[in-house]
Amino acid sequence: MVCILSVELNTLSWKTHIEEMLPKLCSACFAMKLLKPFASQQMLKIIYYSYFHSIMSYGVIFWGHSSLGIKVYRLQKRIIRIMTGSGNKDSCRKLFTSMEILPLPSQYIFLLLWFVIKYKDLFTTSDKFHNLCTRRHHNFHQPSVNLKKYQTGVYYMGIKTFNSLPSYLKKEFTNPTKFVTLAKNFLCENSFYSLEEYFNFCTT
Repeated sequence: MVCILSVELNTLSWKTHIEEMLPKLCSACFAMKLLKPFASQQMLKIIYYSYFHSIMSYGVIFWGHSSLGIKVYRLQKRIIRIMTGSGNKDSCRKLFTSMEILPLPSQYIFLLLWFVIKYKDLFTTSDKFHNLCTRRHHNFHQPSVNLKKYQTGVYYMGIKTFNSLPSYLKKEFTNPTKFVTLAKNFLCENSFYSLEEYFNFCTT
């Protein structure tokens, strides 16, 4: 059922959703610019999460792989620079880490991992298939499919992102609270700017 739902959702175009989001995010950036001189860093983060993040993260688990997401990501970088008083060309990677805010790609990864842990009963670990205790026995079984729409769906991408995690994180999947905390800390520390960067980092 989840697999079918994943495919059906990913046949939709997220262009309209993203384009309707952009003006709202621009307004949030403008509001942040006006409030920056009068608010503490803690207050700015509260404003960020309530006015920008809540809009940006809505449904991102479904559209996070979209190429149009770069427009949203640029606005996220803009508001982070405003909050920290940084220049337009300053790198945001250290800013994201210091403020403990996940870049959009990392937020997408985090929500995929959260989905896998919350609905872990829908997944099967690899050791159930070959009954061998290998170093990858904490991995979930990855379906073999060629349909791209399926491969970019929540179910498939959730497994792929989970299986790429360091072993010390994967072995905590039976403890959801601890896993979510450790996963978020891992993503905050590394501030991945793309899925490719995440997969390359985790496989080295």
